[in-house]
Amino acid sequence: MTALETFESLGLSETTLEAIRAKGFEIPSPIQRLTIPVLLANQNDIIGQAQTGTGKTAAFGLPILEQALPASGKVQALILVPTRELALQVTDELLSLRTGKITVSAIYGGASYDEQLRRLKKGIDIVVGTPGRILDHLHRGTLDLSALKWLVLDEADEMLNMGFIDDVDEILSYTPEERRLLLFSATMPRRISDLAQKYMRDVQVLKVEATHLTTDLTDQIYFEVRESDKFDALTRIIDVEPEFYAIVFCRTKVAVDELVNRLLERGYLADGLHGDVSQAQREKILRKFKRRFSNILVATDVAARGIDVNNLTHVINYSLPQDSESYVHRIGRTGRAGNQGTAITFISHSEYRQFLAMRKEVKADIRKEEIPTVHDVIALKKQHILSELEETIETQMFDEYAGMAETILASHTPETALAALLKMSFKNDLDASSYPEIRTFSVDRKGTARIFIAVGRRDGFTPRRIVEMLQRESGLPDAHINDVKIMDEFSFVTIPFEEAEHVTRCLNKGSKHPIAEIARNEKSVRRAAPRRKDGRKGKTSRSKDRAGRRVPRKAADTEFRRKRR
Repeated sequence: MTALETFESLGLSETTLEAIRAKGFEIPSPIQRLTIPVLLANQNDIIGQAQTGTGKTAAFGLPILEQALPASGKVQALILVPTRELALQVTDELLSLRTGKITVSAIYGGASYDEQLRRLKKGIDIVVGTPGRILDHLHRGTLDLSALKWLVLDEADEMLNMGFIDDVDEILSYTPEERRLLLFSATMPRRISDLAQKYMRDVQVLKVEATHLTTDLTDQIYFEVRESDKFDALTRIIDVEPEFYAIVFCRTKVAVDELVNRLLERGYLADGLHGDVSQAQREKILRKFKRRFSNILVATDVAARGIDVNNLTHVINYSLPQDSESYVHRIGRTGRAGNQGTAITFISHSEYRQFLAMRKEVKADIRKEEIPTVHDVIALKKQHILSELEETIETQMFDEYAGMAETILASHTPETALAALLKMSFKNDLDASSYPEIRTFSVDRKGTARIFIAVGRRDGFTPRRIVEMLQRESGLPDAHINDVKIMDEFSFVTIPFEEAEHVTRCLNKGSKHPIAEIARNEKSVRRAAPRRKDGRKGKTSRSKDRAGRRVPRKAADTEFRRKRR
């Protein structure tokens, strides 16, 4: 590891470096190496092009946290993100990195206005928010951006896909001219480029190039598992593989130590490697691992450099790598010297979007598998016990136990005696109740569907109001709503295929004339659109109240409900 690859080389203060070390991070990601020095050294606006999950939050967060003034009483940094889930993730990450009394708070739709107003009145230094709710506070006059120093647009292309770009445009009009604008996006569609050209000055473009090569000798699979169940999922994989010999990757030193301790407590032969392990201890651990005195090596990416082992059965991504390049390097440790290897990646719900982006970058066939069941584990353990028993019988090295066996068989049948001995020796291993339940989570695996909705711009609807309507009527998370397109008389929106029937059913509930359906494509839907009360296809009458007057935009949602009835 060279000096240029360390956090110490980026210009951060010792206090910030201590916070980074406390989290267990060892080396900065590519986007962090590019962004942090620029944010600390000059006043350029920044366009950062990098995929989801490449460490962008720390890239902009560390310099902002270091330069912000605590308890200033006014918002110094505003970070716009497309979804409430991401708002909470970014907020948690910033809170874990801060070293002083900087206040950070998430402001997003669906949460209590009263609580948000209380926090805003008290004073927040850094606000992380979704465009819709931020714009609402600006309209109400409850959010003051006059002292803003940094405005971050995170996942800008996602905000465009979800129809929030007009809201972002309006929010930018509330910001002072002297603020710095930091735009992060995986792609740069024209609408994003136009926005940048309109509001950014002295722009410095920072782009991370992705790696696209993986080894053909590695079988790549992933498991969907909750974060709290990853350890039990790992132990099941170890238990069902008779010759398990693997490197298990974690992102931080703290995570390595925790996982090694848990494995040792369960009786597994495991060791850990990270940046705090001395060279002498490292060599000792590697000798032990190469001789198979231990069969599990838990390591960070930087600590695994230089490990030359050709006969690994598995590489386990216990936590997702920080970028696609790290993924390629990790899994390349299997499939060496002509040997077939298996790369397994655990995906928690919060990591799913990052995983999809990484999979797209590396262009790899990573298939989904199911975690081995308790029945699978017990069946394989029974086979292992029988094999060991046969081996012991063949060696005939049990004479010292013959007398004890005769005593037991004098008062019990052979079946009873052997069953009791097995229970005594393997009770926990063969008892299904001793294995914790591993829960799964639901994600979109069947692609997307395009939904036609017979309300549009003339009904007072905007992309944001369409998203809010879908959330309210069907409970669909905003992360599942994409590519909102508003026409004069109708709209289109893309959602996960498996949610399509539920969403259209909710929108059409209680209506004699359905207003929503799954569209084959945007051209044919005009001919096959559901009929409205006025008899026209693909259109709806303009929003009017019962007296025939035009409905104001803010009343559009109420009018939607009335029309549906």
